[in-house]
Amino acid sequence: MTKAQVVVIVMFVALSVSFGFQKINPLLVSSYQIQKDTVAVNSDSVTKPEWAALYDSLDLKNQGLSKTAFEYAWYGFHKIRLGKQIMAIADFSQSSCKKRLYVIDLIKKKLILNTFVAHGRNSGQEYAKEFSNDNSSFQSSLGFYRTLGTYQGKHGLSLRLEGMEKGINDRAYERAIVMHGADYVSEDFIKNTGRLGRSQGCPAVSIADSKKLIQLLYDGAGLFIYSQNPRYFKSSALLSGINMIKEKGQTLGESLLYTSAK
Repeated sequence: MTKAQVVVIVMFVALSVSFGFQKINPLLVSSYQIQKDTVAVNSDSVTKPEWAALYDSLDLKNQGLSKTAFEYAWYGFHKIRLGKQIMAIADFSQSSCKKRLYVIDLIKKKLILNTFVAHGRNSGQEYAKEFSNDNSSFQSSLGFYRTLGTYQGKHGLSLRLEGMEKGINDRAYERAIVMHGADYVSEDFIKNTGRLGRSQGCPAVSIADSKKLIQLLYDGAGLFIYSQNPRYFKSSALLSGINMIKEKGQTLGESLLYTSAK
């Protein structure tokens, strides 16, 4: 049976019920073998949101990236409207021993870099668990950032970040939270200590990757630092819409929110 036949029969059944014709001939339905699982599969293929299709096509699940992190990043960055269609996600729900930074070209629909990234020394040991927007906290700040320009600092070439969420990460610039290379971000460091090295709150990367990464993200790309942190999700104005959808039990595809956000 073709998809078109399934759609026609399902529409007929739905219209019949809506107009009060509740006595539907069971032979009609069974003759087309409209089973619940078949309809569900076809429905999913039709209504699958763009973000979910991209997540699957890039095989990000097997790359270790949380599907929730990708969904939230996609939603938030479409609201921000990036000047540069490059989206970086630091998935701090993962161990620092994992390559938990993902850089995705939204135009080419391609994963262009997957590498290590450090969290703040007071955020935790192997895992980042505590987050702060305060000066001298030496903790990472969650949420959405826009990349700015570069400068030469004590860590060499560094990329300034603008925190986009008031009360969550908007002190990033004054705290000098930047992306830079560091010698404590390496596989050798993990082998020697059982975890990646930690920063003073910056999303530090390896020296080997820093120049390439900064060139990719420079001037208008996005960075989303994610963790399974209820306090952040409750406070984030950028994610308030998606949280309301989830509370209603809807999917983003059902709500059509992505379409209206673009």
